[in-house]
Amino acid sequence: MKMYVGNMSFDTTKAELESFFSEYGSVTDVHIPEDRETGRPRGFAFVTMDSKSAMVDAIKGADGQDLDGRNLKVNEAKPREERGGGGRY
Repeated sequence: MKMYVGNMSFDTTKAELESFFSEYGSVTDVHIPEDRETGRPRGFAFVTMDSKSAMVDAIKGADGQDLDGRNLKVNEAKPREERGGGGRY
């Protein structure tokens, strides 16, 4: 039950996200992608809850809420789209 959390502050930590979302249920994983070149967070994360109902509650409760001065955008994560690769002929 993975959620996409967007519009995050670059200063938000995994521990802060886990604490924030644990209000809605059990958090099983938090992943904050980093920029390959700079190593800095990219401003979004994926948070996994232990059940569909916890995820639905978290989306309803957290979407638009303030965390570290930013209004979060929270929705169900969608599968990654296939992207064209390297331009080989």
